[in-house]
Amino acid sequence: MGVKQGKRVVVVGATGNVGTSVVRALGEDPDIESIVGIARRIPAWSPPKTSWAEADIGRADSGLEDDLVRHFEGADAVIHLAWLIQPSHRPAITWRTNVLGGVRVFEAVARAQVPVLVYASSVGAYSPGPPDHHPVDESWPTHGWPEAAYCREKAYMERVLDAFEPRHPRIRVVRMRPAFLFKEQSAAAQRRLFMGPFLPRRLIRSAFLPAVFDIPGLRLQVLHSDDAAQAYRLALGRQVRGAFNLAAEPPVDGQVLADILGARGVRIPRGAARSAMTTAWRLHLVPPSPQLFDAALRLPLMDTTRAHDELGWQPRHSAVETLEEFLSGLRHGTGMETAPLAPKLPGGRLREVVTTGVGQRP
Repeated sequence: MGVKQGKRVVVVGATGNVGTSVVRALGEDPDIESIVGIARRIPAWSPPKTSWAEADIGRADSGLEDDLVRHFEGADAVIHLAWLIQPSHRPAITWRTNVLGGVRVFEAVARAQVPVLVYASSVGAYSPGPPDHHPVDESWPTHGWPEAAYCREKAYMERVLDAFEPRHPRIRVVRMRPAFLFKEQSAAAQRRLFMGPFLPRRLIRSAFLPAVFDIPGLRLQVLHSDDAAQAYRLALGRQVRGAFNLAAEPPVDGQVLADILGARGVRIPRGAARSAMTTAWRLHLVPPSPQLFDAALRLPLMDTTRAHDELGWQPRHSAVETLEEFLSGLRHGTGMETAPLAPKLPGGRLREVVTTGVGQRP
């Protein structure tokens, strides 16, 4: 059962990179009457048609699922986007939110008898790609790269949904598997999550960046967050089920990034790159773990034919345009009026180091 005119949609994780784009897209859809955004911290941002509810899905108490059921009752669809990337040094915390919290959301959807569940999976759920690097469709195995917490958790949630769907056949479940998602307004947040506080902003300007490392085998797909949001919106109004790959062309490697920045691409061995990243992570200088780097080297390229054919979806931004916009945001420290996307965290640079650079806190 799809979302009809005048219906209500609940977005769990509505204040992050993808959530803010989804809320905007739903607000522009005449078939959507109201949106409930669920977040750990209520934002100052006031988008059209949207009311806010505070909930932390990682909260380990018995009342959380009851709270979620109350928010979900009467909804025509729940879109579940909430996810913690950090702290990479404390994977039990990310597991508590991403896996246990996700299970609570799914069970609350079933208890509230919501007819549609749209879940944010990821390219990171996929098993390592084929040796010939041909793009894979949605039937490719989703066992992730087990050493990386992000991939392990995304793959586990795929198994949770594999068990959930037969138990609740009346719920139409859609799994979105997007590539790496960027937009200008997420730049400050993603700098904290993936680059840490020690990267000087001036280095992002090509005048200060004479070379970009080009690592053999590191070739990724990206997508504008607003384009991903349109796929979520389209899935609500179409009688579709199952998984959809979402990505824009072209795939991005070090040379493509060097061309965008007007810099020179310099090839460096995988081993040297991983050793440098391992050292930086162990010294708490960068947030991402070396295992996430290992996973990135193994990710498949995704075929997006199903999304084009069954959702009528087409990205408006190329991968190059998306990265150019994101890099502009990095140069200017662009953010939004939500806690996850705030241009600066309370307390200034030292707080920023403690919160994200060391990989010890969400």
